[in-house]
Amino acid sequence: MSIEEKALDIISKSKEGVYQNELWKVLEIDSRKCSRLISKLLEDDLITREQAVSNGARTYLIKVKQEVKPCFDLLLSGDNFSPCAGCRDACQPEACGKLTFWVMNLNDNEQTDEIS
Repeated sequence: MSIEEKALDIISKSKEGVYQNELWKVLEIDSRKCSRLISKLLEDDLITREQAVSNGARTYLIKVKQEVKPCFDLLLSGDNFSPCAGCRDACQPEACGKLTFWVMNLNDNEQTDEIS
């Protein structure tokens, strides 16, 4: 495991983030090497860094960037798009055949994901 992978692993395990002045101690590297490591991770757009104070010392709070998933993924069931999105029918959801088929397909996709 590379030093970048170790750093990302340590940072991602903390929801609040990790102070840079603590990270280099945990990684057992010097502060200069840690600064270069953080610069590389910032350049690769894998982390965020904000100024902070830890134990009276100025430092940076490092957090892993969260992947933003497109919202339309929530409307997909396999290759089928939700029939209600953009639907102009004035139907009752309980009696909609299109919606029932889509919901049944949701269940099939979840079972397929669990198997693979």
